[in-house]
Parts: sequence; C-alpha cells; structure tokens
Amino acid sequence: MKALIISDIHANFTALQEALNNDGNYDVLLFLGDIVDYGPNPRECLDFIKNNADYYVRGNHDNAMGYESDCNSMGTFRSFSIETRAWHRKLMTEDDIDFFRRMPILNKAHIDGNSFFMAHASPQGDISEYLSVEEMTTKITGIKTENILVGHTHVQYEKQIDQSLIVNPGSVGLPRDGSEACYAVYENNLITLKRIEYDVEKTIFDLNKAPLSESCKEGITKILLHKQEFAKTLL
Repeated sequence: MKALIISDIHANFTALQEALNNDGNYDVLLFLGDIVDYGPNPRECLDFIKNNADYYVRGNHDNAMGYESDCNSMGTFRSFSIETRAWHRKLMTEDDIDFFRRMPILNKAHIDGNSFFMAHASPQGDISEYLSVEEMTTKITGIKTENILVGHTHVQYEKQIDQSLIVNPGSVGLPRDGSEACYAVYENNLITLKRIEYDVEKTIFDLNKAPLSESCKEGITKILLHKQEFAKTLL
C-alpha cells in the first residue's frame, strides 16, 4: 500500500502535477489542507482534491475561503493572501464553498494497520497556530497514534516523540525552505520526505496573467523563487 501525503498546495497546479508525475502511482491520498490563496490555479487544485483525496483536513486558507474570515497569515503573506483570495473566490461555485466549509478540522486514517492522525496546524485543532518542531511536541498529549501528520508551516520535517512520528511533508506549492515542491510518501511502513524540482517559471507565467496588483505578483514570485532575504521577512 502506498500513500501520497501532500499539504499546502496554494493553487500551484504546476508543482502539484510534478509531484504526481513522480509519485502518482499511489493507492491512498492524504491531504493536510490549504488548497487556495497565492497561486494561479485555484480551480484545478480544488477539483483535484475534491476528486482524489481519500482523507483530508481544512487549512486556515480553506476556512477563510469558506467563511470569508481572516486566515491569520503572518507578515507580508497576509496582504498577498487577502488579494489572491478575493480573486479566487470569484472562480468558486456554491458547491465549492460548501466543500470548504465541510472539510474536517481533524481526521484519522488507517493504512496497513498503521494509524495516521491528521491536522493542518495544531493536533489540538487550531488551524492557524504556527508551531516550531519543539512546540509541536507539546501539542500531542493524549493523541495515541503511530503517525501525526501536520502542515501549515511550509517547512518539511519529521521527529520521533515516544511512540509517535510527527511528520510535516512541507508545502507542495509554496515552500519556505527551498524552491522545490515538497511532499511525503508512506510505503512499506516507512514515511519518506521528498522534494522535487518543478517548472516554477510556468507558475510565474500563469501568475503574471492573473488580475492581481503588480506588487502582489512580484511578492509571490519572490517567494516562489525562494529569495532568501525576502523570505526572512515573512517568518
């Protein structure tokens, strides 16, 4: 049994496609939230999750889309998320909005006899709390499972705490720790973190066609290219 674990697509379908080209022969798809905001392809990314995700949870940007609420993004990310979400929302149907609202905050999956506890940000149910690896270990009290899957920070890591392995697959569409698409694969009782180069220039090309301000497009482009000095201002 092979499971593909992805998070934080953020409307970057080109990056998602590359991950699928590399590891699309999966049996189960686990998604840890944040389909929309920032990228140029919200429609394609939402359709993929709606049609293919076996288990999923709601991210803070999904929640903001569904309920027209604050996504609580940090730094300059906030203005970019507000502007791109206003555009993305115009592309959504009533059924799409209902889907965002119905996405669960927490979820569980069982694969090959192993348990997976799924959350977007905090395993305690806060969908917008930014937690370091060390802080994450304080949030798993009472959760009895082999694997705890989280996203949100856009930083890939894994850490063993007692009987649980905490895994963040990183962001497929907008990583903060590089310019490659990040995700994870579970197979043969092992979770492997993966990174893969994708055609970021295609994403930037599509972004530049979007009805967004030049400052928004330039800012997101710098994030996509992982300009180090700019990225530091966002953390």
